[in-house]
Amino acid sequence: MQYLSDKLLRIDARKVASRISHLIRRYVESVESVGASGVVVGMSGGVDSSVVAVLSVRALGKDRVVGLSLPEAETLNPQDRGDAKELAEKLGIRFYEVDLSETLKTLYSSIPVFDPWDRVTNGNLKARVRMLVLYYFANKHRLVVLGTSNRSELLTGYFTKYGDGASDVAPVANLYKTQIYKLASYLGIPEKIISKRPTAGLWPGQFDEDELGVEYRVLDLILYGLESRMPSSEIAAQLKIPVNTVDRVRSTWLSSEHKRSSVPTFELGG
Repeated sequence: MQYLSDKLLRIDARKVASRISHLIRRYVESVESVGASGVVVGMSGGVDSSVVAVLSVRALGKDRVVGLSLPEAETLNPQDRGDAKELAEKLGIRFYEVDLSETLKTLYSSIPVFDPWDRVTNGNLKARVRMLVLYYFANKHRLVVLGTSNRSELLTGYFTKYGDGASDVAPVANLYKTQIYKLASYLGIPEKIISKRPTAGLWPGQFDEDELGVEYRVLDLILYGLESRMPSSEIAAQLKIPVNTVDRVRSTWLSSEHKRSSVPTFELGG
């Protein structure tokens, strides 16, 4: 019988950092023939994007990494903005800040059915505009867009399709959130970044664990159990949580499958 504990999620941070850096370097080398010269990372001031930025510099050197901060008035957090810039300066990478406030206002006023109270739909629009700007920089400077989503987010569908879920390659997509924290500590990410409450920053007061309904330290073990095909009742018993919490995570995982799948095509033969 599988026993769920934090030990299951332990990683050798040194080996993981080395492996991911190696794979980033290999991927960029594989697309150099079509003109790629480096990578661009959206830097939110959070732990996931900070980890990806540091690993990118380890892989390619500071001259081949571009950091992009994409603030906007509704969710502007001066600390996040400052932390992203400070880390970029420490890494010595090129860093740009693009304020999306006016762009979003224009979109809001241009959409006939725009509803200012529909925060989920509007938040998804915001995430897609961010990715639009990242790809503009990528096209302009022949860069690869690195995704910053982790495994916990991807399995629960806690990302925007064609927004933060879009990228050319996703270096940390196979690491659970709790493993990201371990890797961040090894990489020397500032504690003030590691200790922040995780947020997608799509509307004021949005926090990951509030929306997911469970803390990451528990969520990751639930997901591990589900991926190991453990019954919900067994997962709940081991973690000493209500079975409906496990069932809710399972339901979220299954219902978000379309977000992780490639675009379907239709066979027209016959």
